Amino acid sequence: MEINDIKHKKIKAWVEETAAICRPDAIYVCDGSQAEYDRLMDEMIKSGLGTPLKKRPSSVLFRSDPSDVARVEDRTYIASAKEEDAGPTNHWIDPNELKKIMSGLYTDSMKGRTLYVIPFSMGPIGSQISKNGIEITDSAYVVCNMHIMTRVGTKVLENLGEDGEFVKCLHSVGKPLASGQADNGTWPCADMEHKYISHFPEERLIWSYGSGYGGNALLGKKCFALRIASVLARDEGWLAEHMLILKITNPKGEVKYITGAFPSACGKTNLAMLIPTVPGWKVETIGDDIAWMKFGKDGRLYAINPEAGFFGVAPETSDSSNKNAMESIKQNTIFTNCGLSDDGDIWWEKIGYLPKGESVIDWHGKKRPAPLKESSPKGEEIAHPNARFTAPAKQCPSIASEWEDPAGVPISAFLFGGRRPSTIPLVHQSRNWNHGVFIGSIIGSEVTAAVISDKIGQVRRDPFAMLPFCGYHMGDYFKHWIETGKKTTPDKLPKIFYVNWFRKDKEGNFMWPGYKDNSRILAWVFDRCNEADNAVETEIGFMPKPGSINIDGLDVKPEVLKELLEVDREGWKKEIQDVRENHYPKFGNKIPKELTEELSALEARLSKA
Repeated sequence: MEINDIKHKKIKAWVEETAAICRPDAIYVCDGSQAEYDRLMDEMIKSGLGTPLKKRPSSVLFRSDPSDVARVEDRTYIASAKEEDAGPTNHWIDPNELKKIMSGLYTDSMKGRTLYVIPFSMGPIGSQISKNGIEITDSAYVVCNMHIMTRVGTKVLENLGEDGEFVKCLHSVGKPLASGQADNGTWPCADMEHKYISHFPEERLIWSYGSGYGGNALLGKKCFALRIASVLARDEGWLAEHMLILKITNPKGEVKYITGAFPSACGKTNLAMLIPTVPGWKVETIGDDIAWMKFGKDGRLYAINPEAGFFGVAPETSDSSNKNAMESIKQNTIFTNCGLSDDGDIWWEKIGYLPKGESVIDWHGKKRPAPLKESSPKGEEIAHPNARFTAPAKQCPSIASEWEDPAGVPISAFLFGGRRPSTIPLVHQSRNWNHGVFIGSIIGSEVTAAVISDKIGQVRRDPFAMLPFCGYHMGDYFKHWIETGKKTTPDKLPKIFYVNWFRKDKEGNFMWPGYKDNSRILAWVFDRCNEADNAVETEIGFMPKPGSINIDGLDVKPEVLKELLEVDREGWKKEIQDVRENHYPKFGNKIPKELTEELSALEARLSKA
């Protein structure tokens, strides 16, 4: 498409204005076709940037610059008009000052490159829950990834018409080319000092400069889907959450939909694609990372997955940990920073097998002897620990038939969880909505020896798994959740649960097998949503009655399960103290009184026990 084919005047004017500043050699409007994807991918392969994989049809491996391998939190900004609106957990810069800095960086930044215009929809095109965006980028790698992760092309422009609302997303790798110069297979990006991932919430605007990697450059991902969408959700009365969505069917054929928020490294993708070990139960995938939810006419919350693909962490993904993910990446997949084996296949640590051949090319592009075991010493990994795969969701064997239903799916339960070796039981249910919001506000994972910036044993809290992704003050975010609970009757609100697959015994061994056997907990949650008489009320909430968790065929002794489902009163008293002294004070006077009341009520119940 040509720029003159764009009928939306504001989009056309914005593209022309950006081109006048960035000075690209050409402008190309993406149509979203397979031919477009294939052509751009072929150009990157011929340039030496991408390596086709012999073992995986239509799949390509890329290696980024070592400085450009992950989200750069300290270069990510919420440039709200007022600093207090960004809150203490976001990096804030005055928006006028930031725009001045970045405008200077954008000047001539696309010289020698093509400016790509990507019309994209977050969610099924035309859904009342979906939103549209336009990303301008000078990276063909970004275009191809956006093809997989969102709905791209002409149909989006048609849906926008001449005046439809859209979020402006501007991205440049920050590596202009002189006349006759080329990347010559080298990943283009700017140095760390000049990387900026900036959000202007009031303007529904995202500016990204200097990085070509992941969520820094695929601006529909965390930037739009969470940081800007969370502000839209607050202003418009809905929820934009860092949550998986799964469909669960019981042996009677009854269906429920459940969402779940988990901090990183807590098995969220594994849960979204879980294969149950409980006979007769079935789990299907709606989404593995983001949930947008709005109230339907019946007063229930309906969720869509605003994404169209999976942008998953590759290392440790295997047939044993997540078979459905492994099946999803057999073809039509973009791999980044993985190893390359002699037989032309990808490889990463703990993939479940050793690479074929005598050598392997690591993520730096260096040839090394093939490893003799599946793990590597820290710092010597063949695949970068944040190596990624980008795969179409429709390729997932567990994808639910209604995953693209524009009406969304009705949510019956929220799960919150984190990595906690003690205190938090295997599962418990909140007493009511506000107690559930309290649970979401305190989740996190215990710090291990791998994290040197915090004390070992400290809980690194990540409320709602949204701490790096909320586009405004987290205290106001908690309040938004409280207010959401008032928009319908209590019986129509999702029930809220706190799960912990990561309890350890005194010897440091995991007490619960996790992975597929988490389906046993999902079955209990499902029945609780049906008001089953399978729980007892405790100081911390409702917990499974003895015998209500199916452990048939499971190597978990009854006394271990009993310990997993006990209230650790002394542990909870320490939890309360930590929340009161260290966690809630971070949010100042923005902490809703409803949450401090829940904290005090929990303390009172525990003191009476």
